[in-house]
Amino acid sequence: MALDQSFVGRTYPPTAPYEVGREKIREFAEAIGDANPAYTDPGAAGRLGHPDVIAPPTFVFAITFKAAGEVVEDPQLGLDYSRVVHGDQRFAYTRPVRAGDRLTVTSTIEAIKSLAGNDILDIRGEVHDEAGEHVVTAWTKLVARAAEEG
Repeated sequence: MALDQSFVGRTYPPTAPYEVGREKIREFAEAIGDANPAYTDPGAAGRLGHPDVIAPPTFVFAITFKAAGEVVEDPQLGLDYSRVVHGDQRFAYTRPVRAGDRLTVTSTIEAIKSLAGNDILDIRGEVHDEAGEHVVTAWTKLVARAAEEG
């Protein structure tokens, strides 16, 4: 069943604040094998002009993907999540995410397309800090595979 095109442009309420912790950043950097000292050493981050350790660029995916869950779980949209695969991800940063940030994400459906029986859903996540300043925009592409006939 095709997704409802009238959902293009729909914006969902901001998420509750997510507090970015040094340990979460360290764990993420370790998991992706990035030994950049700015991710684990406040002194190294400070020498680069940051007030605390910063997160690797893909760290924010965990926050924005969770926020996109509100879109995915919207029963009116009609998305069968059991058929969804992650298609693409990209980010545009105003500044790095850093320890101590309290971030909210506002998700908007940017596009819904159908291609070869697959539904393609583009979600934009606007990430802001506690002061309301923009930190990063994340775009997530989800592909709902066509149901197998048989």
